[in-house]
Amino acid sequence: MTPRKVLIAGGGIGGLAAALALLRAGIDVEVYEQSSELREVGAGIQISPNGNRILDHLGVLQNLQALSSPTDGKEIRLWNTGQMWKLFDLGAAAIQKYGYPYMTAFRPALLQVLADGVRALKPDAIQLNARCLGYSQSSEHVTLNFENRPSVTGDMLIGADGVHSKIRTAMFGAEPTLFTGMIAWRALIPMTALPAHMVRNVATNWVGPGGHVVHYPLNGGSVMNFVGILEGNTWDGPPWSQPGTIEDCSRAFQGWHEDVQTLIRCAPSVLKWAMCERPFLPRWSEGRVTLMGDACHPTLPFLAQGAVFTLEDAIVLQRCVSAYAHHLPLALVKYEQARMERAYRMVRGASDNTYRFHNRALAQQDTAEAFINKEWQQSAIGSRYDWLFHYNAMDTEIN
Repeated sequence: MTPRKVLIAGGGIGGLAAALALLRAGIDVEVYEQSSELREVGAGIQISPNGNRILDHLGVLQNLQALSSPTDGKEIRLWNTGQMWKLFDLGAAAIQKYGYPYMTAFRPALLQVLADGVRALKPDAIQLNARCLGYSQSSEHVTLNFENRPSVTGDMLIGADGVHSKIRTAMFGAEPTLFTGMIAWRALIPMTALPAHMVRNVATNWVGPGGHVVHYPLNGGSVMNFVGILEGNTWDGPPWSQPGTIEDCSRAFQGWHEDVQTLIRCAPSVLKWAMCERPFLPRWSEGRVTLMGDACHPTLPFLAQGAVFTLEDAIVLQRCVSAYAHHLPLALVKYEQARMERAYRMVRGASDNTYRFHNRALAQQDTAEAFINKEWQQSAIGSRYDWLFHYNAMDTEIN
């Protein structure tokens, strides 16, 4: 009763994680990626214990750890004075509490270890230069259509093709992309270019009125990942990213602490990204077709859970397909039931953190201290993160 072939549109983190999970369960897959090479947008990624638990299950955690950076802890700093608050330890303390560490990694490294895992099980599973247009389906099969190659037919289709998903559009029709008014400035900074006091294995979150900055080490500590996000911007429309200049970025963060300005000055280049959202969907599936990751629950990156939740989707989807292989439409219903409430709670939580990262109370020292002491004290942090980090996708209820 095992499906003969599962088609996956999209060769990003979610698509490859789903492919690896399905192959390890004895289910054949074909992954179709529109680009000429496997690549990930962005640079750094934070992988919390719930994600590392999955990577261990998939057999790739050790390979990724060898390519990642140790991160000792997380801290909050005030945008203009640099005042510091320690949030939590991420190494041994995270392992003791959650069973797995908190890790920062280079996105392409995560993509590579997943691709290596897939190709070790099926060398020709990943097809490049395959630009999906949409699909059609019958009661027994689904056909994936392409712009530049013949259609393919399988037993099931997974749309893992991101926030601008063609599979989502084919399922629900065209929707407007909702620009949030926030722009992210991204850069990779050689660690050797930074002053000694900034070379630390710590994930730092600067919070301020109308914006925040996150930075943490990558690639074995050889580079610093920088992301600065500010509100109150306009964007003309696609493309949703474009090159920026160091001068414009520095002006955008005028008045921020000298450490933030140093990071910007030391960056070889910067990119600007429009932060976009999509409306919640009432369902993720139609017959033999379903969505995962950013295709169905895109999120602001304010909980550092976007990629991790895609990994969770991959495992729960594989488990449902394995358990209900005799009735794939039912398997996809079970997958939605197991994932939708948690995923949308995460998206709302990430949006809620805009209030904590960008609050106007952060403009003045006295109100800022009171606000941070209230919003970032240990019990508040626990209520926002424990339910995320303790989750185990391998034993969540799918009945």
